[in-house]
Amino acid sequence: MRSKMAALLSMALVPTLLLAACSSGTPEAATSPSPAAGTKSSFAGKKITVFAVNHPWTDAVKAQLPEFEKSTGMKVDLQIFAEEQLQQKLAVQLTTEAETPDAFAYRPYMDKILYEKNGWTNPLDTYVTKNESYDFKDFSKATIEASTINGKLMSIPLWTDQFVMYYRKDLLEKNQIAVPKTMAELEEAMKKLHNPSADFYGFVARGQRNALVTAVSSFMFSEGGDFMKGNKATVNTPEAIRGFQRYADFVKKYGPQGVLNMNWPQAIGLFAQGKAAFYMESAALYKNATDPSKSLVADNVGFATLPAGSAGAKPYSTASWSLAMNSKSKNKDAAWAFMEWTTNKANALLIQQSGVPGARDSVWASQEGTEKFPKDLAAAIKETMKIGVDHFVPQVMSVSESRDAVGAIVVKAMLGEDIQAAADLANKELQAIIDKDNIK
Repeated sequence: MRSKMAALLSMALVPTLLLAACSSGTPEAATSPSPAAGTKSSFAGKKITVFAVNHPWTDAVKAQLPEFEKSTGMKVDLQIFAEEQLQQKLAVQLTTEAETPDAFAYRPYMDKILYEKNGWTNPLDTYVTKNESYDFKDFSKATIEASTINGKLMSIPLWTDQFVMYYRKDLLEKNQIAVPKTMAELEEAMKKLHNPSADFYGFVARGQRNALVTAVSSFMFSEGGDFMKGNKATVNTPEAIRGFQRYADFVKKYGPQGVLNMNWPQAIGLFAQGKAAFYMESAALYKNATDPSKSLVADNVGFATLPAGSAGAKPYSTASWSLAMNSKSKNKDAAWAFMEWTTNKANALLIQQSGVPGARDSVWASQEGTEKFPKDLAAAIKETMKIGVDHFVPQVMSVSESRDAVGAIVVKAMLGEDIQAAADLANKELQAIIDKDNIK
């Protein structure tokens, strides 16, 4: 596998600005050409600094940097940090208006509004159209929306996140239960399989106040609600409350004790122990349920698109990490050459083959792009990328604070408190955050 990955990356080494890749629309097509004449001299003597998070994507890029540098004539100082350390380093560099890093990885759902408002990220709209073979339209619509603010593209998606349903195939087959297509069918199935006296539960999901917001968002969207509309908080609307209530009811009626203390590791751990029939979570975490070294039910896990609510099936599908350009960089063309190379079709295929969901439609349409994923999971991800909502938290700068406010609605509902009163209070708190953040 390592040699195959290396070969794919090395064949995709030409930096884009001058990339001579063919534009047939398949990921394999981006691997065939060789550098155009004059490529190396275009960036000879240039040096760029890139901040990246510790991740398989970064490992793959690091392994091939010598060949990239040889083909372009530039030097890339790739600095790799743990997530928390990366945020600290970026805060220091960007607040002091430093020219480095030239490019950096960040989480658009947490950072894009703050970074754009402070002028830390450089719009990329003119860059992505310079080279037709880059095929910018190949990126999934939801991930590009997640990387855009005020009509400006502020980053390029690296890997993605989709909300899907995990379930026990063996139990559904044994009990002659069809894979649920609607929330009503899901509840009926959970009710039939729920058996707490045997330490087995119909449903498990996140229950911690802050953590559950990403999960409950898809329930809310599927009832026609959202966190906000424009600069107005909308978490107390009938549509939003229906989604919150449904999630709270599922967890309360069919979930295990102690769910209020569960984040995703605890929830997926219980599912992997064979103690739950259904689990809703990010597709990117699937190996925790399908790896025999981590899961007692690895061979019996199925995946499907989120069942439809009254407004249809509207799971989130977003960019979890993206690559942005520092607006103060003095080497923007060289930085873009690196950014375009790392996100071209061949490299998108490479990272996806390691089991990390990518953002390019053509890669998902190829056999090579999906062969490392369970077949039903690949189908669920592809469908979710078509129908998904581009966010899963309130679109504000103070994301963690807003998650606490929204998550309290569900927690109070699980505790049997008045959900309308909880939602009204949370709506006031979220509105105050929106006003404070000056969201237009």
